[in-house]
Amino acid sequence: MRVFKTTYNDKQGRTKQAAKWYIEFIGLHETVHRLPAFTSKSASEEVMRNIGKLVGYSKASGGQVDPSLSTWLAGLPVKMRDTFVRWGILPAERVAVAKPLADHLNDFHASIKAKGSTTRHADLVTGRARRVMRECSFKFYGDIRADRVMTFLSELQQDKVTLDEAGEIVVTKRGISAQTFNFHQAAVKQFCRWMVKERRALENPVSHLDGLNVRTDRRVERRALTGDELRALLDMTANGPFVQVDGKVQRVPTERNGMAPEDRVILYRVAVETGLRSSELRSLTRASFDLGGKSPCVTVKAGYSKRRRDDTLPLRPGTAIALRGFLANKAPATPVFKMPVRFDVADMLRVDLIEAGIAPTDSEGRVVDFHALRHTFITGLASGGVHPKTAQALARHSTITLTMDRYTHTHRGDEAAALNVLPNLDDETESVRATGTDDAVMFTTSAIGNV
Repeated sequence: MRVFKTTYNDKQGRTKQAAKWYIEFIGLHETVHRLPAFTSKSASEEVMRNIGKLVGYSKASGGQVDPSLSTWLAGLPVKMRDTFVRWGILPAERVAVAKPLADHLNDFHASIKAKGSTTRHADLVTGRARRVMRECSFKFYGDIRADRVMTFLSELQQDKVTLDEAGEIVVTKRGISAQTFNFHQAAVKQFCRWMVKERRALENPVSHLDGLNVRTDRRVERRALTGDELRALLDMTANGPFVQVDGKVQRVPTERNGMAPEDRVILYRVAVETGLRSSELRSLTRASFDLGGKSPCVTVKAGYSKRRRDDTLPLRPGTAIALRGFLANKAPATPVFKMPVRFDVADMLRVDLIEAGIAPTDSEGRVVDFHALRHTFITGLASGGVHPKTAQALARHSTITLTMDRYTHTHRGDEAAALNVLPNLDDETESVRATGTDDAVMFTTSAIGNV
């Protein structure tokens, strides 16, 4: 293995030395190769040393690429990498790092859809990764640097502030939450894992990054509705508020956001008794319901379920009876709920809550939005004494922690009422006072037994 310069004769027959240095080395099959390198001898010698590592590692590992050379390979001229592939010292798939990131991201988007995810999900994940790559000015995979990703996301967390006329600081735009930070970071990590898995890259440059603790920066804190609030919401939605008509006060049901009162009542009831998400409710058709027999149920197809598998959930008998009448004239493939777009659904529920006398945001800043109906469902299971594993199964969560920590809420008075299950020590306290030893710490035998 050596570096050298060749000579050639110009048009006048004079002998001249080539500008570039050449590398001569023995390849995988004892073949001698000569490679034009650079005009710099030191740069050419570095290439020679790395070629030696590349060939040696490939021979020792049966065709694998030395991971320590990944950054160096990504920075080589495309023509030189193609030459390594032609000579067999570099697998063809490893030259994919030369493709622009935009092309890889398009393929990444297609791979997410190929796994059965919805177009919306693929757009969301790829869009987050694409945003980070664009804002960090990453053009090729080899450009990706973990520190620059973290710096960009940290900058997004900062509030944008200006000074008003009085010189006071005014927040004009809030920075992203810790959860949004984690979503963007996770999208980049998922993309890099896919690159390595598809053998388009040798390493994941962001695999070591940790997310933020979302509990320290939760922007939306939801609460569950109580039973009385649910009944008030359904009653007001079905019958409408009290208004004066022709001099008489009467209740007038109101269509809202294109949904009739009876449609909204069934929608809210199914949502709060199944825990189905907004997107899952939109996917339901008449064929999604099995209302016959002793075990009525509803099935969400895998393409719309967050878990990407068919989910079948039981229905309460009273709800099944209401659904039979509601669905009687609907075709099997017709969507059951003609729900408005995402933000209009939230506004629709918000107005219904206000008319029912329920504050969409309480004094502690906790909100009741459409997703809070799912929180209400899971909280109801927990407060009703349902075993946590059963609640997890009905919530369709991957971990019991998510079910019990994120989606289970307590109502005012729950903690105080919970103390009623403790042993009653009133009799023992009275007996202690009667003996005149109420200042001493004493337990009778019966008290200890009760404890």
